[in-house]
Amino acid sequence: MVTLLPVRAVTFQAPGEVRVDEKPDPELEGPGDAVVRVEASGICGSDLHIYHGRVQIAPGFTIGHEYVGTVTAVGDEVEDFAEGDRVLGCYCTACGDCFFCGRGDFHKCDHGRVFGHGEVLGSLQGAQADSVLVPNADLTLRRVPEGMSDEVALFAGDVMGTGYHAVDAVGVGEGDAVAVLGLGPVGLCAVQAALAAGAASVVAVDTVEGRLALADSFGATAVHLTEGDPRGAVKEASEGRGADACIDAVGHPEVLDMACRMARKVGTVSATGVYAEPIELHMGIVWIKALTLKTGHANVIKHVDPVLEMLRDGRLDPAPLVTHHMKLEEAPEAYRIYDRHEALKIVLSP
Repeated sequence: MVTLLPVRAVTFQAPGEVRVDEKPDPELEGPGDAVVRVEASGICGSDLHIYHGRVQIAPGFTIGHEYVGTVTAVGDEVEDFAEGDRVLGCYCTACGDCFFCGRGDFHKCDHGRVFGHGEVLGSLQGAQADSVLVPNADLTLRRVPEGMSDEVALFAGDVMGTGYHAVDAVGVGEGDAVAVLGLGPVGLCAVQAALAAGAASVVAVDTVEGRLALADSFGATAVHLTEGDPRGAVKEASEGRGADACIDAVGHPEVLDMACRMARKVGTVSATGVYAEPIELHMGIVWIKALTLKTGHANVIKHVDPVLEMLRDGRLDPAPLVTHHMKLEEAPEAYRIYDRHEALKIVLSP
């Protein structure tokens, strides 16, 4: 009988409390699985929903869904990866065979699972750990391009993939006017992705001066939510019509309402921020303007290859978003820092 060595893992304990525990080193469970030694993991805005208790997770569950590392084991049916490969992982898995995977809707796979989100999303232990089990490795993993840093590659599997997905879903094209509401990591990535897609103008809205400055450095028109005039800036950028596309990168009813009001007639709104509760939405505005509303998890598996290509050639660059590097054992303090909005992006390493 093989005795599995313990590894460290960041576990949810209660709202406002995470802990670094020892757990058995994961082992292969199926022929399509891989095990990855994690060399960098990220704390994401959606991890805060877990931290705050908005997502129901049993105490002791390992959290985290952003990771870069080295493959240490592969199942017999894994074709694309071998031990020693440096890889990044997508935040979720997909089977590749169901109706939705056949349509390319990997984020809605009938058998899909999300790392670190408990029983409701597949009971797949998370990646803020020394080691992580990766099901369906050929779909879930990608090789890290030569010369790409861990912290840049980390974004491809979730945050930049989500920003790119939001821009793709609303159909941003050459000459468009775009509004991005909320400049956390996803919102800032959406700003970059919209400009890379050819948007003529991106109005970027937030209340945090450092985040507004970053958006400005990327080429957006940065507007303070309360001290500026976001709706006026959108009108100026669109000859009075309103934005062709608006992206709610917060997940708050007032932000979604603002996005619907900023969008032009027959425009598109993306609710990219996480929603976990019922909300009120002025459906009359959506209806009378004939808006299209896009929602849901990001289809990162579908987009990870073009995102990696754009990261490789510099059209997208998330490196300025990383404000803190901390050790895995410092995770409890890292979560407290993130919860106090003192960090934009935290990368954990062993």
